[in-house]
Amino acid sequence: MSLKFVKRITAITSCLALFNICNYNNYIFAQENNINNIDLVSLDKESREFSEEYKKFLDNSKTEREVINYALEKAKTLGFTEFDYSKKYNPGGKVYLLNNDKNIILCVFGKNNLSTGIKLAVAHADSPRLDLKLNMFNDQKDLLFLKTHYYGGIQKQQWLNIPLALHGTVITKNQEKINIIIGENTDEPCFCIADLLAHLSYPDRKITGEGLVVLAGCKDLTNTQENTLTEQVLKILEEKYKITQDDLDSSELCFVPSGKSRDLGFDKNMIGGYGHDDRSGAYCVLESIFNLQDNIPEQTSIVLLTDKEETGSNGKTGAQSKFFKNFISDIANQQNIKSRHVLSKSKCLSVDTTAAYDPNFADRFDYNNSVFMGKGVCISKYNGYGGKYETSDASPEFMREIINTLDNKDIFWQSGIMGTVDNGAGGTIADYYATQNMEVIDIGVPVFSMHAPLEIISKIDLYMTYKTIYSFFES
Repeated sequence: MSLKFVKRITAITSCLALFNICNYNNYIFAQENNINNIDLVSLDKESREFSEEYKKFLDNSKTEREVINYALEKAKTLGFTEFDYSKKYNPGGKVYLLNNDKNIILCVFGKNNLSTGIKLAVAHADSPRLDLKLNMFNDQKDLLFLKTHYYGGIQKQQWLNIPLALHGTVITKNQEKINIIIGENTDEPCFCIADLLAHLSYPDRKITGEGLVVLAGCKDLTNTQENTLTEQVLKILEEKYKITQDDLDSSELCFVPSGKSRDLGFDKNMIGGYGHDDRSGAYCVLESIFNLQDNIPEQTSIVLLTDKEETGSNGKTGAQSKFFKNFISDIANQQNIKSRHVLSKSKCLSVDTTAAYDPNFADRFDYNNSVFMGKGVCISKYNGYGGKYETSDASPEFMREIINTLDNKDIFWQSGIMGTVDNGAGGTIADYYATQNMEVIDIGVPVFSMHAPLEIISKIDLYMTYKTIYSFFES
């Protein structure tokens, strides 16, 4: 990290402290670098307004299916129509394409022929959670537990003793799709994983995956029924949702943290909530293409939301599927171009969160190459771990192109990587698009407590990420 970059980060802090503490050094640097030409009052107002809408999205989109449904419904209201591979689209045409209600492509056709490539912004819609096993019921001494299998990388102890809500989809015998949400409203029951009391615990106690059983019922002395708790719960499901035990064999149910996202900190500059990774990215890419509106881009602009990123991007709805590549092939055929020629000229923003530097765990970070909460969108030339394993390494030419765009648009940015070389770190879906011969770079929002039931981001970082994607499409 260069000295110039460190000074840039210091200057950006003054923007966030506008209504709080005045920093003389920030003020001097802002004057030297014309940052004082930016209307900081308006910028603060815009970022807070943007964050209010984001919180609503976050609260109502706790599974990938719910994210995709949000995207589809809003796209329809804005004039997007379902893609027809037999139809030829003119510049400004807006289409969507679904895949198993877990992927969506949103495309605005540009003025240029596809031979000049496309601009793609891709994010994933899934987040770590607790999936229910198909044979979920476990009656134990007049208590009912539900067995789970955790999805994605979690620290198991973080999921104990917190309110949980049940979300998911059940396909009944007659092919009816029933969506379930139980535990988000205060007049509904919630669930939890009960932990061992501190008095009986021990220092080396290990929490296993099989130990993540959700408490879902208790039979007391007033209950005179002879049915088991499992039978009683199945009766409730049948009466309220018309779901039988057989229907649960074709279900997709999970537990997620119950409750709404909240402003965090005295200054309300941060948001605490479930699923910032990567619904912050999903929301930013969606709003970017939605806000193009009647502004026809030069190049065809596409947003793609994927699934299964937290478990390897496998399967029909993961980034390794052919869903996106087949779509490119279809639109390329309409212009008598080979899809590989389109992809080789294309550019992609892989939008995903990264770890914000936490001074309380300084040994896990390389300070000079870290990114910081409240300093703007993060640009990562590469991710991965160890010897740069499982990474897409962006070209310096594409890095410069993106940086110039951000500087020209007065967008606050920082560059860095997730942690020290041998301490782990993580990957993104960038590699799966780079292997299709596209120019790809990782950008996103720095996060505290990533993969925890409550993650933390900065409002200005979220807004700068959105502005980056919108400027990418617009330029």
